[in-house]
Amino acid sequence: MSNAMIYAGIAIGVIAIAAAVVYGTENQQNYIPENAVLAPATEQGSISSDSGLGPVINKERWHVDPFADEAAAIRANAGK
Repeated sequence: MSNAMIYAGIAIGVIAIAAAVVYGTENQQNYIPENAVLAPATEQGSISSDSGLGPVINKERWHVDPFADEAAAIRANAGK
């Protein structure tokens, strides 16, 4: 009898957590204002992973690499 109570408790806990996640997601989507403006990266598209298992990453064409010059110098010196 005690094993059945443990399994029932685990099942109830999993269902409660799933319900909380679904409620939170739906509740958050209800509060997006009508005048919301998209970020520049979202308007430029997205990059999906080759395997299909990774996250979808936004293209950030407006992003400038602050270490691009250092990286180029290191790459140039690495071949010597």
